[in-house]
Order: sequence, then C-alpha cells, then structure tokens
Amino acid sequence: MKVTSRWPKALLGEVVEETQYGTSLKANEQCAGVPVLRMNNITYSGALDLTDIKHVELPAKDIEQYSVRRGDLLFNRTNSQELVGKMGVWNRDESFAFAGYLVRLRLKIDRADPSFVAAWFNTTEMKTLLRTRAKPSINMSNINATEVLKFPIVLPPLAEQRRIAEVLDRAEALRAKRRAALAQLDSLTQSLFLDLFGDLQRSSVYTESKLSDCAEVVSGVAKGRKLNGRQTVDVPYLRVANVQAGFLNLSEIKTIEALPAELAELALKPGDVVLTEGGDHDKLGRGAMWNGEVDGCIHQNHVFRVRPNNTLLLPRYFHEYLQAPRARAYFLSCAKKTTNLASINMTQLRALSVPLPPLELQQEFARRVTAVERLKATQRASLTELDALFASLQHRAFRGEL
Repeated sequence: MKVTSRWPKALLGEVVEETQYGTSLKANEQCAGVPVLRMNNITYSGALDLTDIKHVELPAKDIEQYSVRRGDLLFNRTNSQELVGKMGVWNRDESFAFAGYLVRLRLKIDRADPSFVAAWFNTTEMKTLLRTRAKPSINMSNINATEVLKFPIVLPPLAEQRRIAEVLDRAEALRAKRRAALAQLDSLTQSLFLDLFGDLQRSSVYTESKLSDCAEVVSGVAKGRKLNGRQTVDVPYLRVANVQAGFLNLSEIKTIEALPAELAELALKPGDVVLTEGGDHDKLGRGAMWNGEVDGCIHQNHVFRVRPNNTLLLPRYFHEYLQAPRARAYFLSCAKKTTNLASINMTQLRALSVPLPPLELQQEFARRVTAVERLKATQRASLTELDALFASLQHRAFRGEL
C-alpha cells in the first residue's frame, strides 16, 4: 500500500517490543479459571465486546505469558477473509487471558501509541491490504505474527499520535451510540414479537407448516459460471455482503451477467425475504426484507430468496421468526459446521417448520413493526453520515492534515 502522508513511515516491527500468541487451551462456559479473550471479543472496527466471555484454566506458571495488560494490542491472526486482521486495544485493568487466534503486541511506549496504531490498522485501506496478504485455508484466512510486523505504519510525534487517537475515539463513540440505539430498536421488535406470539417453542399453539408449503424458496445465479457464448445482460445483484442481520447494506451494488430468461424468475420483489446460506455461527440464517430498493435486482446463489404466500405467511412475521430461538436452533442443528463458520442448504431451509398464527395477528405485528422500522431507517441514515465523517477524519488524520 502506498502511504501518502507528511509523517515519517516505518514498519510495525520497528515499534513493537514483544509479540506473543495466545493460549491453545480450550475455553469453558463454567467460569472455571480466568476469563479469556477470543476473536469474537474484538469487533470489526476494533472495539472491545465483552458480552460473551468464556474462561480457561491456565496453570499459574502460564498466566503472565498469556495475559493482557492495559495498552496491549490484540491482533486477530485467523478468521474469515472478511474479518481477519481485526486489531483492538486492551484499555482495561482487569486480568484476562487471550486465546490462540489472537496475537498480543506490546509496543515501545516511547515510539507508538496503542490507540493510534489500532486506528491505523482498522482503516479501510489497511484492512484491504491485510486481506490481500492473508494466506487462505479452508473457510479461513491467516496472517502470522512475523508477517504483521512487516506492515507499514506512519509515525507522527507521540503527542500528535495521542491527539489523533483521541479525535478518532470521540468520533467512534458517536457511532457506537447510534449502533446502540439501533440495537434497542431491534430489542423492541423482538419484544413486540413475544407479546403477540409468545416464544413459539410449543408446537401445538399454532398450525405448523414446512416453509416450502407456505413460501417459494429459490437460490440465485453463480458468479463466474460458463455461459458458452449465450446472449446475456448485466444486471444488479445482491451478494452475501449486502445481507446483514435484519437489514440490507446497499452501499455497494455490483452487477453480474444473467440470461434474459432468468430475469423474471430471479428478480427480487417487494416483500421477499433474503437469507445467506452461511457465515459465523451466530449469524447463521440471518435475513432481511427486500422492499424494491434497486430496480431489476437479482441475487447470487449464496443468497436464498423466500417469497411468502401472503394468504398464509406475511413477510414481516417470517423475517422476525428467523431471529427467534426456535428457528435459530433448527439452523444450527442441521448446519454443516467448520471452525467458526456454518452453512445450510436450500433443502434444509425449505424443511424449516414455521408456526402460522392467524393472519390478522400477523397483520397487527406488521403494522406495529412498520413504525419501528421508520425509526430504524432514521438511525441508519444518521449512522451512515457518521461513518462517512469517520472515514474522512481517518483519511485526513493519517495524511497529516487533521
């Protein structure tokens, strides 16, 4: 990556005093031993997320070697291609161990500020560079400690590093507040669902139906397929990256070659529910509603399209049912699992058992949720603006123009 900045440039290894891989001991959920940081405890943006903490029984002689202290950097060396290379700062005083997919980096404190270094590595440009240099394996990508030390970094004076880190931290705090507001609105939708339908764990409450009997379920087009010279058209298509948990990220819509005959069959329509076939275990079966945002849009084969029969099943109800414990338990029970990733196929999705409450009750739920969705749209628009501001601040900061 070409670094355009008025600041001096260096390699990360020049400012790192010590590297250490995490413990390979298996974590437990019984709170036995010391709490352990895993790769899911660092978010994509580099923040700490301590909502899901497990423990590990470290021998006393190993605690110092595999523990973090305030100011340590944690680098995620192994993950999916999208997430590999996350970097966060341990900015707390509690005693935690760290697991094997993380690398602890201790900096030379007279050369580099941890928050500044983490902010640099979490820029879009550096994340792209990390992904291109990562070595792929089955469903995972890897960057070892030796390689990460070869990555470039800019080095303003230490006081300026701290100032830049503080400015970016304040901007990130605003983004975090918006994300928290969205999470609260998601919780409100879940509460409305429980109030109207219960937890749906008891199969006898409502009539049950296989999804294939109350909706059309199809896969999409494969990227890079051979079309043998047949006439095609370029059309917008929905990728896995566009489908988030509960909403669509349409900031980047790509096009794909499709046969004219496929357009009518695969074109998305308002009210369709789209799901990804795989991802992290906690995101398996994630889905979103399509509301006609892009004309003539189709979907790739790793995205399933569910078109409910509106005389039996309403899209808004089905979309929220996908997040219910019962549906998630089903997906996890039949999914093909690898390390940290899981996937389902179309046959399994079609076999999903769906409780069918009275249509009037589904309509009432849709009416209430529509009001919540309007609030969420406002929050997402604000978050998009803050994301753009944050990206601009990053760009200016590391060029030496802040």
